Amino acid sequence: MYVFENLLKIKEEKGAGYIVLVDPDRKNDGIIDELVAAVHESGADAILVGGSLFMDGKYHERAAKIKELSSLPVILFPGAVNQLGPHYDAILFMSVISGRNPNYLIGEQVIAAPIVKDLGLESIATAYLLFDGGGNSTVEFMSSTRPLPLNRTDLAVAHGLAAKYLGMKLLYLEAGSGAKRTVPNEIITAMKREVDLPLFVGGGIRSPDVAREKVEAGAGFIVTGTAVEDVKNFHLLAEIAQAVHGE
Repeated sequence: MYVFENLLKIKEEKGAGYIVLVDPDRKNDGIIDELVAAVHESGADAILVGGSLFMDGKYHERAAKIKELSSLPVILFPGAVNQLGPHYDAILFMSVISGRNPNYLIGEQVIAAPIVKDLGLESIATAYLLFDGGGNSTVEFMSSTRPLPLNRTDLAVAHGLAAKYLGMKLLYLEAGSGAKRTVPNEIITAMKREVDLPLFVGGGIRSPDVAREKVEAGAGFIVTGTAVEDVKNFHLLAEIAQAVHGE
C-alpha cells in the first residue's frame, strides 16, 4: 500500500498531485533520458508508464530504463496484459467501467491477476471512465467502448457511484490522448461531491491554467502525457506542476 498511501499524502499536503504519463513507444526512444530528468526537475509527484500499442519489441526495455532513471514512484498504466513486468512500483488495476466490453471490464483483469501477484506489484483498484474528448482516442478504438458524453453529469456520477460501491480506490476520468476537449469542470465537481474518491483527471490538459482549473474543480491528481512528448515542451512540466500545487 506504500505508493497509494504516498499519493494520498501528497494530495493532503499539496492540495493536488501532478503525474506525468510516459509512453515507452519507439517515438520516445531517443528522449526518455531527457524526459525522465525533466519530470524530476519539474516537481512532479509520480510517473505513469503505459500506452495502448506496442509498435516494436522494445517496450519492456524502455520501461526498465524509466524505472532505473526514476526516484519517483513508477506506476503502470496498463493498456493490456502484455505490458506487465517487474519495472514498476505499483499498477493501476483498472476496469473500464464506462464501456460495456466485458474483456476490459473483467477479462484482461482475470488474466493479469496471477501475474500481478507473482510480480509482487502493489495493486491500486481503479475505475477508468473514458469521456468523449473529440479526438477519436486510441483507447476508444482498442477497447471497442463508447466514451461517456460530456453533457451528462448524471450519467458520469452514476458510474462513479457504482465504482465506489464496488470498492474501487480511485476514479480515473480520461478524455483520451490528443483530446480536443477536457473532462468538464462540472463533472469533476459533481464526482468530488457525490462520490468522494480520489480523482485522476487527464486528456487535453496542455496548459498550467487548465490544470489549475481542474484542481479547483475537484481533481486530486492531474495527468499529462502527449503535451510534453517533445523536448521543446519540457518547460511545461514545471509550469504545470507549479499550477497543480498552487505555487
